[in-house]
Amino acid sequence: MKFPVRPPDYNKIFLQDRDRTVQIVSHLKMLANYSSSYLHWDDLRHRKAPEGFSKEEWWCGVRLNREQQSKVLPLEDPKGLAFTFFPTESLQRLLHEIDRGAGRAVSNSDIVIDPQQRDRYVVSSLMREAITSSMLEGAVTTIAEGKDLLRSARQPVGEAEIMVRNNFQTMRELVSLKSEEMSIDFLFRIHKMITEGTLDEGSYGRFRTEIDDVRVEDSESGEIAFTPPSAELLPIRLEALVRFANEDGDEGEGFIHPVVRAVILHFWVAYEHPFVDGNGRTARALFYWAMLKCGYELFEFISISSVLLDAPKKYYRAFLHTETDGNDLNYFLLHQAGVIRKAIDELNQYVLQKSEELEQMGTSLSVVEGINHRQRAILQHALRHPGQAYTVGSHQMGQNVSHNTARTDLQELVRRGFFTQDREGKKLVFRALRDLSSLLGKAEEVL
Repeated sequence: MKFPVRPPDYNKIFLQDRDRTVQIVSHLKMLANYSSSYLHWDDLRHRKAPEGFSKEEWWCGVRLNREQQSKVLPLEDPKGLAFTFFPTESLQRLLHEIDRGAGRAVSNSDIVIDPQQRDRYVVSSLMREAITSSMLEGAVTTIAEGKDLLRSARQPVGEAEIMVRNNFQTMRELVSLKSEEMSIDFLFRIHKMITEGTLDEGSYGRFRTEIDDVRVEDSESGEIAFTPPSAELLPIRLEALVRFANEDGDEGEGFIHPVVRAVILHFWVAYEHPFVDGNGRTARALFYWAMLKCGYELFEFISISSVLLDAPKKYYRAFLHTETDGNDLNYFLLHQAGVIRKAIDELNQYVLQKSEELEQMGTSLSVVEGINHRQRAILQHALRHPGQAYTVGSHQMGQNVSHNTARTDLQELVRRGFFTQDREGKKLVFRALRDLSSLLGKAEEVL
């Protein structure tokens, strides 16, 4: 990945020439608003500067304007320079669209509201997030392979599958942990859930040490992209993170929009890199915890990692832009807010698609009396995936029901003549008959 060019010191530019300084200050708003985008120097230096100003002077005006509006956060770099942000118009617009989009998905969808449909789609979304979050961290797998692992409930083989399983179990657990306060022990618990089975036992329940030599390297070039703060300072620095995570409303730094606070927490954990491994997955999991804690229940259905996986370099560059430009968190906030909005848009599209499918399924299967909504769902799936094998465990996982309920569902479909039942090893395996479509058609004719 190409690393961004560090910006010139705008303070030096500002102090170089008194007359030019006066001109920059008198044209500050024009310089700041010359581009509608929130540009890093690495991008701005390739643009045409406003007439009468050099690119360096333009940059000076942009940075002075941002500095005047910024709010200081309790996160500092090793040199003592605080991280800052301010709610730009672009960020406020994104936050509004996130809140509006979340409400639309909840209010318009039987999938979200109907408890009979809710559990199945929550599980599907958590699977997707677990798999794609693992893939972001280098797990060699596919979404189809990951879903097969989770639905079959078999023991994972290899580190990639363990990562997927751990992520999925952690995401499910976060729903029940949303009422808990952040603490160092809570942080250790989340990290252990995510990394158990992939690290040495001595790596759990502790922060990294200087001996661990933790740093972030570019996967393509091997170049060091980021060296986190000293391990010796982690206990003190993480206590500040805990206080920030537990603040609510107007405490601490004053009101910060809940989405902004959750994204800052995401960045903060990644910046501290407190563990020998699993920092990215832990950071994203804590983002979800923060969103659920603030009442954004829709985030049980949303996968940000699947959006991040579409353009992972933009994700990592958002970190680098913040770190290379005076700890300006707006780069990361704007990127993540855009990711969240896209994830919500995808959910709304998914909800619409599933609503249409459910309506079609209701039309084609409503005439088959005596089957429940779970059996209708698996019949619909079987029609789309001929030859698919189902087990009690996969049905139990996919529908979020008990073992006995899952077995009863499948055996009833066997009794009705829609499925066959065979034993493969110790497991019962169920498959739809090849002529399922015609069988359902005959059932309609009989009725």
